[in-house]
Amino acid sequence: MYKSACNAATTGSCAEPDHDHQRESALISQEPPTAPIEPDYSGFDIVKATQYGAIARVKELVEAGWDVNQPDSETVTLLHWASINNRRDIIKYFLEKGAKVDAIGGELNATPLHWATRQGHLGAVVLLMAAGADPKIRDAEGCSCIHIAAQFAHTALVAYFIAKGVDPDSQDRGGMTALMWAAWKVCALDPVRLLLTLGANPAIVDYTHGNTALHWSILARNSTAISTLILKGKSSLDAPNLRGDTPLSMLDSQTGAIWISQKVMERVRESSQAVLRRSLISRLKNDKRLRWWTMAASPFLAFYLAGIVFAANTLFIIKFFLLGCLYATFHSIGKALFDDHLMALLPLSVYLATKLWFYVTWLTYIVDAVSTTATLGFLFCSGLLWVCFLKSWKGDPGVIKPTQEQRFRTIVELSERGGIGFEPSSFCSACLVRRPIRSKHCSVCDRCVARFDHHCPWVGNCIGLNNHTYFMGFLWCLLIMCGWMLYGGANFYVNECHVSLNNDFLESLNDIGNCNAWVGWVMANALLHMSWVILLTVCQTYQVICLGMTTNERMNRGRYRHFQEKGGKSPFTRGPFHNLIDFIGCSCFGLFQPQKIDWMQFFEFEKGIEHEPLLCGGGATESNYQYV
Repeated sequence: MYKSACNAATTGSCAEPDHDHQRESALISQEPPTAPIEPDYSGFDIVKATQYGAIARVKELVEAGWDVNQPDSETVTLLHWASINNRRDIIKYFLEKGAKVDAIGGELNATPLHWATRQGHLGAVVLLMAAGADPKIRDAEGCSCIHIAAQFAHTALVAYFIAKGVDPDSQDRGGMTALMWAAWKVCALDPVRLLLTLGANPAIVDYTHGNTALHWSILARNSTAISTLILKGKSSLDAPNLRGDTPLSMLDSQTGAIWISQKVMERVRESSQAVLRRSLISRLKNDKRLRWWTMAASPFLAFYLAGIVFAANTLFIIKFFLLGCLYATFHSIGKALFDDHLMALLPLSVYLATKLWFYVTWLTYIVDAVSTTATLGFLFCSGLLWVCFLKSWKGDPGVIKPTQEQRFRTIVELSERGGIGFEPSSFCSACLVRRPIRSKHCSVCDRCVARFDHHCPWVGNCIGLNNHTYFMGFLWCLLIMCGWMLYGGANFYVNECHVSLNNDFLESLNDIGNCNAWVGWVMANALLHMSWVILLTVCQTYQVICLGMTTNERMNRGRYRHFQEKGGKSPFTRGPFHNLIDFIGCSCFGLFQPQKIDWMQFFEFEKGIEHEPLLCGGGATESNYQYV
C-alpha cells in the first residue's frame, strides 16, 4: 500500500503513507502468527513415510497390519530406511514392534547398523546397539561397521564402537584394519590419532599387499596420517611389504616432496643407514646424545665466553669483532647440531646458565663487597627460587590422566546423550576425555591440563592447577634475585673499584670496564632478565587477582560460552581480595575461607553468577558453582 501511495502521487516526492494505512499496519502487526501448514502424508506408502519421518503415517500403516520386517523389492527393510535417515523415533517404534535389528538387505548385504554408520548417524547407531545390533557383521565388501566409520572419518562412531567392545585391530576380508582405512582415505588428523590413542596396532599388515597403515598413508600421500603415524604412533620405517618396499625406501624416493613435513624427513634421515654411514661428521650430527648435550651446554659456554671477551684488556673494536666471531661460531653449531625436537630445552638452559653465573659472580667477587646480611638475603631468596622453580618444572601441573576404562565410559556416556559432548570445547579428541571447565590441551606437551594457564618455556612445563602458585612464587623470587644482583654489583663497584655512580654515564661505564667488566656483564644480564620478569609478573598478578582469569582465558575468552555470557568478563572472579585468597588456598588459621573447587572434575555451570564482578580494588562478589 505504501508503494501504491508513492505511485499515485502527481507532484513532489514520494508521499508518506496515510493514516488508514498506519491503522491497517497496526492491526496486522497485532494478529497472531500463522501456524505452519502441516504436510499431507496421507498418500505416502510406508517406505516413503519412513524416509520422510512421518511417524503418524507410519503408525497408521503398521496398525493397519503392515509387517515391519517385510522387505521391499531390493530386500531392504523399513529399519534400514529409518536408520539411514536417522529417524530415531521411528527406529524406536519399529524395534518395539519387533523389527529384526540385524536384518540383511540391499546390494551390499548390509544391516541397518551399516547404513546408519555410513551416514555417520550417531543417534541411530546408539539406538540400534542398545537393541542388540552386532557391529562385527561384515557386509558384501567384507567390512564391519568400524571399518566403514573409519573410511568416512566418523570419529565419534569409531570411538563409540571401540568403547562398546569392538577390537580396534579387527581386520576386514582383505586384512585392512580401521587404522589402515583411515590412513588411506582420511586426510584429517582424526580418526588416525584417536585409533592410536585407543591402542590400535600400527604394525599389522593386510592380506593382499602386506602393507602397514604407514604404507597406505604414503601411497595416498596423506601427510597428516604420515606425521601422526611416525611421530605419535612410532610406526616402523623398516617393515617391508610383500614387494619388499619399506616406508623408509618409499619416503626416500620422495625426498623434497612438498607434501612431506620437515619433521618427518628428519626422522627419515635419522633412520636411514645410508646417511649415517657417509662420514664421521654425519654420524656426529645424528648422534642424539651429542645434540642434547650441545643444546644444554651451549648457553653456559656462550655466557662465559662472552663475559671473558668483555673483560679482556684490549680495544673495544677488537672486543666487538670477537663477539661477532663468537656469535657466528654458536650460530653454526646451532644449525648443525641443534635438534628441533629439543628446542624446548634451550630456554630452560639459558635460564639455568644465567643463574649459575649469578652464583659464581656473587661468591667470587661480590661477597666481600656487601654485608653478611645481604649475602644471606641473596642465598635465602635463591633457595626459595629453587623450591618454586623445581615445583614449576618437575611438578604435576594438573594433568588429566584418564584410564582406558574411564575413556570408554566417557565416550559411551556422551554418545548416549546425543553426541553433544563431542564438541571440541568440551571433549578432547587427543586425550579422549571430557574437558573440565578452564582446562585445555597443551599442544607442546600433548596432554590436557586442568585450569590451564600457559606452557612456559622457561620452566619447560605447563602452568596449571597444581603449579600455578609455585610459578608465581618463581616469578617474584626471580625478580627479587635480579634486584639483589644489581644491588650487589653496584656495591662491588663502589666499595672495591671506587666507581662513583654520580659521574657521567659513559665515564662510569669506562671505569666499570677498566675495573672488572665481568661483573658488569652479569649485571647487564640481571637487568635484561628483570625487564621481562617485571612485565610477566605484573601481567600474571593482575590476571589472577584483579580479573580472576588465566592467560589462556584472557587470550581466548571469545571462544568460551561462559565468558561470552558475561560480556568477556570472568565468571570466576570473587573480587581482588578473595581471588588472592582462593589462588593461594591459605585460610591463615581460619581467618579466611578460600573457595574450594575441584577444577579436575568441574564440567559445567548449574547456575550463573549472582552479581557482576567488581573492578580491582573493590569488594568481593559471590558466585554459585555446582558440580555436575
